[in-house]
Amino acid sequence: MSLTKLAKHNPVSRAVSKRKRKNTGLAPGSLVFTGTKHLEEAAVTLTEYHAEGVIYEQSSLGQLPTPHEGGFIRWYDIRGLHHVPLIQELGDLYNIHPLVLEDILDTQQRPKFEEYDNGLFLIVRALSLNAQEQRVETEQVGIFAGEGFVLSFQENETDLFSGVRDRIRSGRGKIKKRKADYLAYALADNIVDHYYVLLDQLDVMLDGLEEEILSDANRSTKGRIHSLKLQSITLRKSVAPLREAIGQFSRSDSAFIDEGTEVFIRDLHDHSVQVMDGIDTFRDMISGLYDLYLSEISFKMNSIMQVLTIISTIFIPLTFLAGIYGMNFDHMPELHWRYSYYVLWAVMALISAALIYYFRRRNWL
Repeated sequence: MSLTKLAKHNPVSRAVSKRKRKNTGLAPGSLVFTGTKHLEEAAVTLTEYHAEGVIYEQSSLGQLPTPHEGGFIRWYDIRGLHHVPLIQELGDLYNIHPLVLEDILDTQQRPKFEEYDNGLFLIVRALSLNAQEQRVETEQVGIFAGEGFVLSFQENETDLFSGVRDRIRSGRGKIKKRKADYLAYALADNIVDHYYVLLDQLDVMLDGLEEEILSDANRSTKGRIHSLKLQSITLRKSVAPLREAIGQFSRSDSAFIDEGTEVFIRDLHDHSVQVMDGIDTFRDMISGLYDLYLSEISFKMNSIMQVLTIISTIFIPLTFLAGIYGMNFDHMPELHWRYSYYVLWAVMALISAALIYYFRRRNWL
Protein backbone atom coordinates (compact mmCIF):
# COMPACT_ATOMS: atom_id res chain seq x y z
CA MET A 1 0.00 0.00 0.00
CA SER A 2 1.40 3.41 -0.95
CA LEU A 3 1.97 6.18 1.59
CA THR A 4 -0.90 8.17 0.08
CA LYS A 5 -3.34 5.28 0.43
CA LEU A 6 -2.08 4.56 3.92
CA ALA A 7 -2.72 8.17 4.96
CA LYS A 8 -6.29 7.93 3.66
CA HIS A 9 -6.98 4.91 5.86
CA ASN A 10 -5.18 6.18 8.94
CA PRO A 11 -6.42 9.47 10.52
CA VAL A 12 -3.16 9.95 12.42
CA SER A 13 -1.11 9.56 9.25
CA ARG A 14 -3.53 11.81 7.41
CA ALA A 15 -3.07 14.54 10.03
CA VAL A 16 0.70 14.25 9.78
CA SER A 17 0.62 14.28 5.98
CA LYS A 18 -1.33 17.54 5.98
CA ARG A 19 1.13 19.23 8.34
CA LYS A 20 3.50 21.46 6.44
CA ARG A 21 6.63 22.84 8.03
CA LYS A 22 7.04 26.51 7.30
CA ASN A 23 10.78 26.56 7.94
CA THR A 24 11.72 23.82 5.47
CA GLY A 25 14.78 24.79 3.42
CA LEU A 26 15.72 27.79 5.57
CA ALA A 27 19.12 28.30 7.16
CA PRO A 28 19.61 26.97 10.72
CA GLY A 29 18.60 29.57 13.27
CA SER A 30 15.96 31.19 11.04
CA LEU A 31 13.15 32.54 13.20
CA VAL A 32 9.82 31.40 11.73
CA PHE A 33 6.69 30.83 13.79
CA THR A 34 5.22 27.47 12.73
CA GLY A 35 2.19 27.43 15.02
CA THR A 36 -1.43 28.33 14.30
CA LYS A 37 -2.40 30.44 17.32
CA HIS A 38 -2.19 34.20 16.77
CA LEU A 39 -3.08 36.38 19.75
CA GLU A 40 -4.06 40.00 19.29
CA GLU A 41 -1.11 41.00 21.43
CA ALA A 42 1.65 38.95 23.00
CA ALA A 43 1.64 39.02 26.80
CA VAL A 44 4.88 39.31 28.77
CA THR A 45 4.62 38.90 32.52
CA LEU A 46 7.81 39.81 34.34
CA THR A 47 8.26 38.39 37.83
CA GLU A 48 11.31 39.69 39.66
CA TYR A 49 12.09 38.32 43.10
CA HIS A 50 14.79 37.54 45.61
CA ALA A 51 14.89 35.86 49.01
CA GLU A 52 13.37 38.89 50.78
CA GLY A 53 10.72 40.23 48.43
CA VAL A 54 8.85 40.09 45.15
CA ILE A 55 8.20 42.72 42.49
CA TYR A 56 5.61 42.10 39.80
CA GLU A 57 5.46 44.02 36.56
CA GLN A 58 3.28 43.63 33.51
CA SER A 59 5.58 44.58 30.66
CA SER A 60 4.37 45.98 27.38
CA LEU A 61 5.95 45.18 24.04
CA GLY A 62 8.04 48.29 24.34
CA GLN A 63 11.37 48.64 26.11
CA LEU A 64 12.30 45.53 28.09
CA PRO A 65 14.34 45.96 31.28
CA THR A 66 18.02 45.19 30.89
CA PRO A 67 19.73 42.39 32.83
CA HIS A 68 21.24 43.37 36.15
CA GLU A 69 23.47 41.96 38.81
CA GLY A 70 22.79 41.10 42.38
CA GLY A 71 20.72 38.22 43.79
CA PHE A 72 17.54 38.91 41.83
CA ILE A 73 15.82 36.30 39.68
CA ARG A 74 13.90 37.53 36.66
CA TRP A 75 11.24 35.33 35.14
CA TYR A 76 9.73 36.34 31.82
CA ASP A 77 6.50 34.47 31.07
CA ILE A 78 5.83 35.02 27.35
CA ARG A 79 2.46 34.01 25.88
CA GLY A 80 2.08 34.53 22.15
CA LEU A 81 4.88 33.19 19.95
CA HIS A 82 3.61 34.76 16.75
CA HIS A 83 5.32 38.03 17.73
CA VAL A 84 8.73 37.04 16.37
CA PRO A 85 10.44 40.45 16.99
CA LEU A 86 9.71 40.08 20.71
CA ILE A 87 11.34 36.65 20.79
CA GLN A 88 14.32 38.06 18.88
CA GLU A 89 14.60 40.97 21.32
CA LEU A 90 14.64 38.67 24.34
CA GLY A 91 17.19 36.48 22.61
CA ASP A 92 19.46 39.43 21.97
CA LEU A 93 18.92 40.72 25.52
CA TYR A 94 20.15 37.49 27.13
CA ASN A 95 22.45 36.28 24.35
CA ILE A 96 20.37 33.16 23.64
CA HIS A 97 21.60 30.92 20.83
CA PRO A 98 19.64 31.30 17.55
CA LEU A 99 18.95 27.55 17.47
CA VAL A 100 17.15 27.87 20.80
CA LEU A 101 14.99 30.68 19.46
CA GLU A 102 14.27 28.61 16.34
CA ASP A 103 13.13 25.66 18.48
CA ILE A 104 10.94 27.94 20.58
CA LEU A 105 9.11 29.22 17.51
CA ASP A 106 8.86 25.77 15.94
CA THR A 107 5.83 24.36 17.80
CA GLN A 108 6.33 20.92 16.23
CA GLN A 109 9.46 20.17 18.28
CA ARG A 110 9.55 17.05 20.43
CA PRO A 111 10.39 17.48 24.15
CA LYS A 112 14.12 17.69 24.72
CA PHE A 113 16.87 19.04 27.00
CA GLU A 114 19.98 20.90 25.84
CA GLU A 115 22.90 22.60 27.56
CA TYR A 116 24.47 25.86 26.35
CA ASP A 117 27.32 28.03 27.56
CA ASN A 118 24.94 30.56 29.09
CA GLY A 119 22.06 28.37 30.20
CA LEU A 120 19.83 25.31 30.01
CA PHE A 121 17.03 24.76 27.52
CA LEU A 122 14.05 22.47 28.05
CA ILE A 123 11.05 21.83 25.81
CA VAL A 124 7.98 20.21 27.39
CA ARG A 125 4.40 19.67 26.28
CA ALA A 126 1.47 20.89 28.32
CA LEU A 127 -1.52 18.56 28.05
CA SER A 128 -5.17 19.31 28.73
CA LEU A 129 -8.49 17.61 28.06
CA ASN A 130 -11.10 19.25 25.87
CA ALA A 131 -14.15 17.86 27.68
CA GLN A 132 -16.61 18.96 25.02
CA GLU A 133 -14.78 17.20 22.19
CA GLN A 134 -13.23 14.56 24.49
CA ARG A 135 -9.85 15.23 22.94
CA VAL A 136 -6.38 15.73 24.42
CA GLU A 137 -4.90 19.09 23.44
CA THR A 138 -1.16 19.75 23.50
CA GLU A 139 0.84 22.93 23.75
CA GLN A 140 4.59 23.31 23.43
CA VAL A 141 6.33 25.14 26.27
CA GLY A 142 9.95 26.27 26.03
CA ILE A 143 11.97 27.02 29.18
CA PHE A 144 15.41 28.64 29.11
CA ALA A 145 17.25 29.17 32.41
CA GLY A 146 20.48 31.11 32.79
CA GLU A 147 22.36 32.98 35.47
CA GLY A 148 19.69 34.96 37.32
CA PHE A 149 16.89 34.64 34.75
CA VAL A 150 14.31 32.21 33.35
CA LEU A 151 12.33 32.60 30.13
CA SER A 152 9.19 30.54 29.52
CA PHE A 153 7.45 30.57 26.14
CA GLN A 154 4.02 29.26 25.21
CA GLU A 155 1.74 29.68 22.21
CA ASN A 156 -1.67 30.16 23.89
CA GLU A 157 -2.90 32.80 26.28
CA THR A 158 -3.73 30.33 29.08
CA ASP A 159 -1.70 30.92 32.24
CA LEU A 160 -0.10 27.53 32.85
CA PHE A 161 2.03 28.71 35.77
CA SER A 162 -0.41 30.51 38.03
CA GLY A 163 0.36 28.02 40.83
CA VAL A 164 4.09 28.74 40.63
CA ARG A 165 3.41 32.45 40.59
CA ASP A 166 1.22 32.12 43.71
CA ARG A 167 3.98 30.21 45.50
CA ILE A 168 6.45 32.99 44.75
CA ARG A 169 4.01 35.66 45.85
CA SER A 170 3.13 33.95 49.12
CA GLY A 171 6.65 32.82 49.91
CA ARG A 172 5.66 29.16 50.16
CA GLY A 173 8.19 26.54 49.18
CA LYS A 174 11.81 26.96 48.19
CA ILE A 175 11.58 28.99 44.98
CA LYS A 176 12.54 32.36 46.49
CA LYS A 177 15.45 30.84 48.38
CA ARG A 178 17.03 29.16 45.37
CA LYS A 179 18.43 30.11 41.99
CA ALA A 180 17.01 30.12 38.48
CA ASP A 181 17.60 26.40 37.98
CA TYR A 182 15.05 25.61 40.69
CA LEU A 183 12.50 27.90 39.07
CA ALA A 184 13.00 26.06 35.77
CA TYR A 185 12.46 22.79 37.63
CA ALA A 186 9.32 24.18 39.28
CA LEU A 187 7.85 25.20 35.92
CA ALA A 188 8.48 21.75 34.43
CA ASP A 189 7.16 20.08 37.58
CA ASN A 190 4.00 22.17 37.39
CA ILE A 191 3.32 20.85 33.87
CA VAL A 192 4.04 17.23 34.82
CA ASP A 193 1.71 17.52 37.82
CA HIS A 194 -1.12 18.40 35.44
CA TYR A 195 -0.47 15.09 33.66
CA TYR A 196 -1.86 13.31 36.72
CA VAL A 197 -5.03 15.41 36.53
CA LEU A 198 -5.38 14.52 32.86
CA LEU A 199 -4.93 10.80 33.55
CA ASP A 200 -7.62 10.97 36.25
CA GLN A 201 -10.01 12.63 33.79
CA LEU A 202 -9.28 9.97 31.18
CA ASP A 203 -9.81 7.27 33.77
CA VAL A 204 -13.29 8.66 34.47
CA MET A 205 -13.99 8.60 30.73
CA LEU A 206 -12.91 4.96 30.57
CA ASP A 207 -15.22 4.05 33.45
CA GLY A 208 -18.16 5.71 31.73
CA LEU A 209 -17.31 4.01 28.46
CA GLU A 210 -17.13 0.62 30.15
CA GLU A 211 -20.61 1.09 31.63
CA GLU A 212 -21.89 2.13 28.21
CA ILE A 213 -20.42 -1.00 26.61
CA LEU A 214 -21.99 -3.27 29.21
CA SER A 215 -25.40 -1.58 28.94
CA ASP A 216 -25.76 -0.63 25.28
CA ALA A 217 -22.79 -1.12 22.96
CA ASN A 218 -23.28 0.44 19.52
CA ARG A 219 -21.35 1.93 16.60
CA SER A 220 -20.80 5.26 18.38
CA THR A 221 -19.19 3.34 21.23
CA LYS A 222 -16.70 1.85 18.81
CA GLY A 223 -15.89 5.35 17.52
CA ARG A 224 -15.24 6.61 21.04
CA ILE A 225 -12.92 3.69 21.74
CA HIS A 226 -10.99 4.45 18.55
CA SER A 227 -10.80 8.13 19.50
CA LEU A 228 -9.36 7.27 22.92
CA LYS A 229 -6.81 5.03 21.24
CA LEU A 230 -5.67 7.98 19.13
CA GLN A 231 -5.48 10.12 22.28
CA SER A 232 -3.21 7.52 23.87
CA ILE A 233 -0.87 7.88 20.88
CA THR A 234 -0.81 11.65 21.44
CA LEU A 235 -0.03 11.14 25.13
CA ARG A 236 2.79 8.74 24.44
CA LYS A 237 4.35 10.98 21.76
CA SER A 238 4.33 13.86 24.26
CA VAL A 239 5.47 12.11 27.44
CA ALA A 240 7.93 9.45 26.20
CA PRO A 241 10.50 11.98 24.87
CA LEU A 242 9.86 14.20 27.90
CA ARG A 243 10.88 11.33 30.16
CA GLU A 244 14.15 11.10 28.25
CA ALA A 245 14.65 14.89 28.38
CA ILE A 246 14.10 15.10 32.13
CA GLY A 247 16.41 12.12 32.55
CA GLN A 248 19.13 14.10 30.78
CA PHE A 249 18.25 17.11 32.96
CA SER A 250 18.67 15.01 36.12
CA ARG A 251 22.04 13.63 34.97
CA SER A 252 23.44 16.96 33.80
CA ASP A 253 26.58 18.27 35.46
CA SER A 254 26.02 21.83 34.24
CA ALA A 255 27.35 24.64 36.39
CA PHE A 256 23.88 26.23 36.28
CA ILE A 257 22.38 23.38 38.35
CA ASP A 258 22.96 23.63 42.09
CA GLU A 259 23.66 20.48 44.03
CA GLY A 260 20.54 21.06 46.13
CA THR A 261 18.35 21.15 43.04
CA GLU A 262 19.53 17.82 41.67
CA VAL A 263 17.43 15.76 44.08
CA PHE A 264 14.28 17.62 43.01
CA ILE A 265 15.04 17.05 39.33
CA ARG A 266 15.51 13.34 40.01
CA ASP A 267 12.13 13.33 41.73
CA LEU A 268 10.67 15.03 38.64
CA HIS A 269 12.15 12.26 36.52
CA ASP A 270 10.45 9.70 38.76
CA HIS A 271 7.15 11.51 38.22
CA SER A 272 7.60 11.40 34.46
CA VAL A 273 8.26 7.65 34.66
CA GLN A 274 5.09 7.19 36.72
CA VAL A 275 3.08 9.18 34.19
CA MET A 276 4.51 7.04 31.40
CA ASP A 277 3.48 3.91 33.30
CA GLY A 278 0.01 5.40 33.68
CA ILE A 279 -0.19 6.03 29.94
CA ASP A 280 0.83 2.43 29.22
CA THR A 281 -1.88 1.26 31.62
CA PHE A 282 -4.34 3.56 29.86
CA ARG A 283 -3.45 1.99 26.50
CA ASP A 284 -3.90 -1.52 27.94
CA MET A 285 -7.29 -0.53 29.34
CA ILE A 286 -8.37 0.78 25.93
CA SER A 287 -7.37 -2.53 24.36
CA GLY A 288 -9.34 -4.30 27.08
CA LEU A 289 -12.36 -2.11 26.37
CA TYR A 290 -12.16 -2.94 22.68
CA ASP A 291 -12.05 -6.65 23.49
CA LEU A 292 -15.02 -6.15 25.82
CA TYR A 293 -16.87 -4.31 23.06
CA LEU A 294 -16.27 -7.17 20.62
CA SER A 295 -17.40 -9.67 23.25
CA GLU A 296 -20.60 -7.73 23.92
CA ILE A 297 -21.36 -7.41 20.22
CA SER A 298 -20.71 -11.14 19.74
CA PHE A 299 -22.91 -11.96 22.73
CA LYS A 300 -25.74 -9.84 21.37
CA MET A 301 -25.36 -11.41 17.95
CA ASN A 302 -25.36 -14.90 19.45
CA SER A 303 -28.48 -14.06 21.47
CA ILE A 304 -30.25 -12.86 18.34
CA MET A 305 -29.16 -15.93 16.39
CA GLN A 306 -30.30 -18.14 19.26
CA VAL A 307 -33.80 -16.64 19.23
CA LEU A 308 -34.04 -16.86 15.45
CA THR A 309 -32.81 -20.46 15.48
CA ILE A 310 -35.35 -21.43 18.13
CA ILE A 311 -38.16 -19.77 16.19
CA SER A 312 -37.07 -21.55 13.03
CA THR A 313 -36.84 -24.87 14.87
CA ILE A 314 -40.36 -24.49 16.24
CA PHE A 315 -41.79 -23.69 12.83
CA ILE A 316 -40.06 -26.56 11.01
CA PRO A 317 -42.53 -29.27 12.22
CA LEU A 318 -45.44 -26.86 11.80
CA THR A 319 -44.38 -26.18 8.25
CA PHE A 320 -44.11 -29.93 7.75
CA LEU A 321 -47.71 -30.47 8.87
CA ALA A 322 -48.97 -27.52 6.83
CA GLY A 323 -47.11 -28.89 3.81
CA ILE A 324 -48.73 -32.30 4.14
CA TYR A 325 -52.26 -31.03 4.46
CA GLY A 326 -51.70 -28.48 1.77
CA MET A 327 -51.23 -31.17 -0.86
CA ASN A 328 -54.07 -31.83 -3.31
CA PHE A 329 -54.80 -35.51 -2.73
CA ASP A 330 -58.39 -36.87 -2.90
CA HIS A 331 -57.93 -39.66 -0.36
CA MET A 332 -56.85 -37.86 2.82
CA PRO A 333 -59.34 -38.98 5.52
CA GLU A 334 -58.48 -36.11 7.87
CA LEU A 335 -59.69 -33.56 5.34
CA HIS A 336 -63.27 -34.84 5.67
CA TRP A 337 -63.41 -34.93 9.44
CA ARG A 338 -65.63 -32.32 11.02
CA TYR A 339 -63.05 -31.17 13.59
CA SER A 340 -59.86 -31.85 11.60
CA TYR A 341 -58.96 -28.12 11.38
CA TYR A 342 -59.13 -27.69 15.13
CA VAL A 343 -57.28 -30.94 15.75
CA LEU A 344 -54.46 -29.77 13.48
CA TRP A 345 -54.17 -26.50 15.38
CA ALA A 346 -54.12 -28.40 18.66
CA VAL A 347 -51.37 -30.71 17.42
CA MET A 348 -49.31 -27.73 16.17
CA ALA A 349 -49.74 -25.90 19.49
CA LEU A 350 -48.78 -29.05 21.39
CA ILE A 351 -45.63 -29.49 19.30
CA SER A 352 -44.64 -25.81 19.85
CA ALA A 353 -45.20 -26.09 23.62
CA ALA A 354 -43.25 -29.34 23.78
CA LEU A 355 -40.28 -27.79 21.92
CA ILE A 356 -40.28 -24.69 24.11
CA TYR A 357 -40.39 -26.89 27.23
CA TYR A 358 -37.49 -28.95 25.86
CA PHE A 359 -35.44 -25.83 25.08
CA ARG A 360 -35.98 -24.46 28.57
CA ARG A 361 -34.92 -27.76 30.14
CA ARG A 362 -31.69 -27.56 28.10
CA ASN A 363 -31.21 -23.89 29.14
CA TRP A 364 -31.39 -22.74 25.55
CA LEU A 365 -33.99 -20.16 26.47
